[in-house]
Amino acid sequence: MQRKILIMGLPGAGKTTLARALTPRLSAVHFNADEVRQNVNKDLGFSPQDRIEQARRMGWLSDQVVKAGGYAVADFICPTPEARAAFVEGGDAFVVWVDRIKRGAFEDTNQLFVPPERSDIRVGPEGTVEYWREQVALHVRPVFDPKKPTALFIGRYQPFHDGHKTLILEGLKRVGQVCIAVRNTSGIDADNPLPFTEVRARIEHALRAHEGQFDVVQLPNISHVFYGRDVGYVVERIELDQATEAISGRDQRRRAAAPEKR
Repeated sequence: MQRKILIMGLPGAGKTTLARALTPRLSAVHFNADEVRQNVNKDLGFSPQDRIEQARRMGWLSDQVVKAGGYAVADFICPTPEARAAFVEGGDAFVVWVDRIKRGAFEDTNQLFVPPERSDIRVGPEGTVEYWREQVALHVRPVFDPKKPTALFIGRYQPFHDGHKTLILEGLKRVGQVCIAVRNTSGIDADNPLPFTEVRARIEHALRAHEGQFDVVQLPNISHVFYGRDVGYVVERIELDQATEAISGRDQRRRAAAPEKR
């Protein structure tokens, strides 16, 4: 899943229109080149070197949003291979080339512009902005497909910790998507303090980089799992490294508990 999105193309091609439609769809942060120049990069002009530096800074801003777990949408011409390389210095990007016009309003930009050798989506003259918004969203924000092969994990997750996360990621690597089934044990004793809503929120936050590859559901307090012959699925224990296996939910709960009064 790619959270850093570059929408590039000639001036007047519709980059900003698409970016403004896509931004709320992804709850993203939008970096528009003109606005960044006016408010941040006032020292830069439009020489080839300044355009490269503008691209590098736009990429850096986008990277900070991605590091915080968000989506970043940057829309600017990004006219040369060198500028595109500068944009992805700190991390790769999903590239949308808005190729709806043959020439822009500025002749110096037309002469400088080199069509990209690679783009993830090429937006042609056909189709509405809503259509292309959904095409990009489907690629960068996948939706959990209940009909695809899925690994099932059953647990209390009181709380969800790094050991659980490592286990889930191994399941994702092996199968492609997972269903995390949370046993409804909230409040039955001191070892089960968290309600399902909080457990689910912690899981979703910990796995936010894998959005669309997992689903969190609530189960009754399952105490036994039985199966008959030819059930059509594999029951397997994933063994992790010793340090990860040693992570304790009880220890996590103790550390999170309120301090004792003196």
